[in-house]
Amino acid sequence: MGVFSRLSDIVNSNINSMLDKAEDPEKVVRLIIQEMEDTLVEVRSNAARALADRKEVTRKKGEFATRTKEWESKAELAIAKGREDLARGAVAAKRKAEEMIGLLDGELKAIDETVNKTNEDLERLQAKLKEARAKQRSLEIRRHAASDSVRVSRQVNDGRIEEALARFDRYERRIDELEAEAESWALGRPRTLEDEFAELEAEDGVNAELEDLKRRVANRTSSTGQGQ
Repeated sequence: MGVFSRLSDIVNSNINSMLDKAEDPEKVVRLIIQEMEDTLVEVRSNAARALADRKEVTRKKGEFATRTKEWESKAELAIAKGREDLARGAVAAKRKAEEMIGLLDGELKAIDETVNKTNEDLERLQAKLKEARAKQRSLEIRRHAASDSVRVSRQVNDGRIEEALARFDRYERRIDELEAEAESWALGRPRTLEDEFAELEAEDGVNAELEDLKRRVANRTSSTGQGQ
């Protein structure tokens, strides 16, 4: 059984309410769209059939209108020739043709009402289908956003990243200790030229090791993010 049993169920439906109650909204909205598309095909088929009927009835009405004129001409001819009996028959045939035209006018009126109603249904159905497709896109965007959020959270909570950052902090503390030790040695005694060069060399070595550590941590963090 389809999501909708009648066309009125579709055009009067509350899509948001239906999806809010669904366990799997994306699956439900796919079913809704499929049902709408199938109904749209059926409604268009009905519209095409109604238009074909209107053409056929219009053609028949034209034929009977022609017959009416022909019988009227024959009746006039019969009167002119003194054949009242033939004229009477021609008038009767003309009246029957006029009755058929009246019946066909009634059919045309009913067909026109059907065509107008079908066009209104098509417009409402297409609007509902557009709404359902927009809702489907919204659900897809929300699902992708949620997946991205989960992936980022996993990366942030990855223990390897925290371990790398902790190791980086330990290196920084060690550097601070080395700098403090170097400063303590310099206290109370004059700085020699050798001390100054030694300090420069030590500082270069520390900076080089620190930059190397930064690169390794950055590379490890980047590799972790790509692997998720």
